[in-house]
Amino acid sequence: MFKISTLYTCHIFKMEDDEHFSRQNTSPVTMPTYNWKDITNEFLEASSSLNLGELLHDNSFGLFEAMSAIEMMDPKMDAGMVCNQNKCKLHTLEQGVENGSVKIDNFTMEEQIGIIDTTFACLVTWLEGHSLAQTVFTNVFLHNPYIVEDRCIKVFSICMLKLVDIIKDRINRAGVFEEEDFQPMTYGFKMAADITDMRMCGMVKEVEEEYLKLIKTTRSKASDEKDTSRENDHRLAQGVHARLKFCRLLFSSLVAFSKEKCQGLPEAQKCLQQMGELMSCMKDTIQLGEKSSQVEGKDEDYPTLMGFDPLINQRLLPPTFPRYTKIKTRNEAVEYLGELTEMLKLVCTVTNYKSLHESMEFLAETSKLSPCVLSRSILQLTYVPQNRRLFGTQGMVDVIREQIRAFINPPILNPKCAIYNHPQAKDCMDAFLRDAVRPIVEIIQSCGHNRARQRDRWAHLMEELARLQDEAEKVDAFLHSIMTKQEPNRQHLLCIGTWVLFHTLQVMIRFAQSGFELELYAVHEYHYVFWYLFECLYNWLLSTLTRAENNLLEMDTIIDQQKGGKKRSKKKRKTRPYQREVLTNQGHQSMCGGYYKALVGLKLDDKYKKPEFEFGDEEIRYNHRFAPFGNLATPPAIQYSQFKDMTDITHCQVKPTISDVYSSASKCFQQAKTCYESLTNPNKEIQNLVKIAKNNFVVLKLLAGGHKKDSKEPPDFDFSLHKTFPLIKL
Repeated sequence: MFKISTLYTCHIFKMEDDEHFSRQNTSPVTMPTYNWKDITNEFLEASSSLNLGELLHDNSFGLFEAMSAIEMMDPKMDAGMVCNQNKCKLHTLEQGVENGSVKIDNFTMEEQIGIIDTTFACLVTWLEGHSLAQTVFTNVFLHNPYIVEDRCIKVFSICMLKLVDIIKDRINRAGVFEEEDFQPMTYGFKMAADITDMRMCGMVKEVEEEYLKLIKTTRSKASDEKDTSRENDHRLAQGVHARLKFCRLLFSSLVAFSKEKCQGLPEAQKCLQQMGELMSCMKDTIQLGEKSSQVEGKDEDYPTLMGFDPLINQRLLPPTFPRYTKIKTRNEAVEYLGELTEMLKLVCTVTNYKSLHESMEFLAETSKLSPCVLSRSILQLTYVPQNRRLFGTQGMVDVIREQIRAFINPPILNPKCAIYNHPQAKDCMDAFLRDAVRPIVEIIQSCGHNRARQRDRWAHLMEELARLQDEAEKVDAFLHSIMTKQEPNRQHLLCIGTWVLFHTLQVMIRFAQSGFELELYAVHEYHYVFWYLFECLYNWLLSTLTRAENNLLEMDTIIDQQKGGKKRSKKKRKTRPYQREVLTNQGHQSMCGGYYKALVGLKLDDKYKKPEFEFGDEEIRYNHRFAPFGNLATPPAIQYSQFKDMTDITHCQVKPTISDVYSSASKCFQQAKTCYESLTNPNKEIQNLVKIAKNNFVVLKLLAGGHKKDSKEPPDFDFSLHKTFPLIKL
């Protein structure tokens, strides 16, 4: 029902001459003029003929427009109405200078540090998914930095505009962000495009040198008497200098990262190294900056320093539900910038990984660290730029060809085999490689998204991989038919398909494990997720690695025989290329088996009970969790009925006791520990897994021995050391 009575509280105007106006940061004086005509009386007179509940419908005023009209100017639904809560009448930088609420010269160093740190806090908040209008551009000095007379604040403001522009460009180009990650809209603000990157760095460096001179003149000598004021000025000058230098280096590193073919990586590494050295000085001088003072009518979550107004851009926002924006504290912002610096250093190491397999492992491991949207984007653009050439130089088709050759060395890619030069076979293989580019690039790009979105992308990727599996099967069959004619004793079955299956299983395992990290699974669901990983996915992955390994060794043997190399060392022939991967995945499989059996034992022991569902049951949940696996032919999805049949302990010839189940679980954890400890040079994750396996082995041994037998208290699953494999605590 549309209530006309509410319209009596406001006036309605019609604009006779529309004048286009967008917020600019270069117009110092003139405000736009509109020729408005009051039509309130005419509107009320026309609407009085409508009965209660009637609503005028026109081609240009349908239900959507009606709902928008109701929501507009409602403080609860229209973000623009929040402006009415703003008691500060600052609308532009120029106006603030005129009324004396903002100054543009004679800043103290305390004020400079305060303004810079608060702007950094706004920048960090923007990188966490909020809008520029509610974060960075709440700093009015950025609206028109050219009228600011203080050199430090002026060059910092211009540099911040350039930073925002290049950050937005990098993130947009990478395309690995979602609406909750990043908002690229600039609301018409100009980003100092008239100043070149080189000139920008020069401007900041000039001001840096001024503060460097001040640092030298205020440095106390051993022979001088202690001067507190001089020492304070020295620390303040160091703080301002460090911040200006950090801002310049951050901008320079991003410019270096944007160079083609990774040519700027050495320069970026040099900048990042210097940025890391500045962090301690920045942290030590945070408290020296001018503090925000609480102003009536303003939220404490917003900076209230001179030159900052949280509501100055509120009318630039669309008439949507007001989004609450809490600006990070200065300490949090500096900590964030330190983490960003370290993450960008890690990005530079991606060039150390020469093979596609190693690089994809690096991307997956880096993603586990939950990097920010900027570092994720830089990594993606460094590894796979927009031209889809690895590091901007290597074609994806050639890279995939080399990866298949290194993984399983199929005859079609081995120059020593007769089929290698067969024209039809080559055309068939080339067509497959071209089709493989898209899913492989999507796997790489999925690692650039946030962890929650990765799960969605992996589910869709399985559809792509299912199509690639079908094509690989046809390619293998076609190549096998050609090969049997040329070399009757040789075969070409399951070569290309094994490579596709390896990547498919990797995606399936990541999808299943992500539910633990994202806390999607309830405890009563753990048993069938761990069972699926234990019985199906890791089994298939291990057999795939073994098949690839055997094929590699077989091809080496054939090549040796062709060369007449019978005297080649037997030890070298027996080298297992995937020994580390097999041991690691055997450890993971044993861990999953241990958790599954432990949960079965806990259920038999009445230490945890499956809840009764009013709507739905375990079968519905099971089918929902593994629904994406149904798109794949290999490995075939295990239906719920199969799962129940395979896990029914009543089918055993001798029904195991609770103690037997606990003992079996403890053995699994012991096997996992043995596998992990067999690995040379274990990383932090493997070291944590050894600790988890040891802990769980002891806990299950205690339970098998009757520890806390009478207690029905459920155990705790602590994911603090690992996101998939928890510590079991009684």
